[in-house]
Amino acid sequence: MTLEALRRSPLRIPVLAAATLAIALTSGCGGGAKAKKDVAYVARDVDTLYAAAKDRLDRGDSKQAAALFDEVERQHPYSPWARRAQLMSAFSYYVARDYAKSVQAAQRFLSIHPGNKDAPYAYYLVALCYYEQISDVSRDQKITQQALQAMTEVVRRYPNTPYATDARLKLDLVNDHLAGKEMDIGRFYQRSGKWLAGTLRFRTVIDKYQATSHTPEALYRLVESYLALGLPQEAQKAAAVLGSNFPGSEWYERAFKLMNDKAPGTTAS
Repeated sequence: MTLEALRRSPLRIPVLAAATLAIALTSGCGGGAKAKKDVAYVARDVDTLYAAAKDRLDRGDSKQAAALFDEVERQHPYSPWARRAQLMSAFSYYVARDYAKSVQAAQRFLSIHPGNKDAPYAYYLVALCYYEQISDVSRDQKITQQALQAMTEVVRRYPNTPYATDARLKLDLVNDHLAGKEMDIGRFYQRSGKWLAGTLRFRTVIDKYQATSHTPEALYRLVESYLALGLPQEAQKAAAVLGSNFPGSEWYERAFKLMNDKAPGTTAS
């Protein structure tokens, strides 16, 4: 499954919908007020202000909704609605793809209300914000590491929730992505003739990301690297592991041919 396909996995939609329904006040607010008037500081009762924010969100104006939810907390910090508004602000920023502000709002909610019933969703929202910023393997993977840590935290803290179920699916992709980065660097080292540096990257894939789709190729690249380093016995060991675990793969067939060509005194099986 591709990165984009799993990002759009159907499980994510009901999870978010359920979370939104659980924390949102189901009320409407009429109004033809312009956006600037909505967020201008005007003292309003908490019900009116929260309803205006919810109405903005329902109409797809997520940035204005976030600003209004922030205003709920600012004007009514001790109201029960302030707690809801904090999380709804985080969600609104997420919908607006302002991930930095969404993470900030969710983490602030968690720092103030760590034991709240909506804390699992706040942790999950942080993880989603990092996850949706994952870039291709040619770029720095700091965000991918943050997604890994955040998704792992969701699973660790709330293993029996729908959030953890979705996080486990996404963790598979995150790990595959990180393995892909290691492979990309390893292949670069190979092309540069830095065979030892390449082997270290391929070993990382095998040792740390062995359940990913990159393992067969990593083993084959080890065969290549060890042969280039003049270590045919080490190459034979890697080829044997490849043959034992992925006997019908293209990578094993290539390793078998390479071993017969470069080290005929050993076997790849």
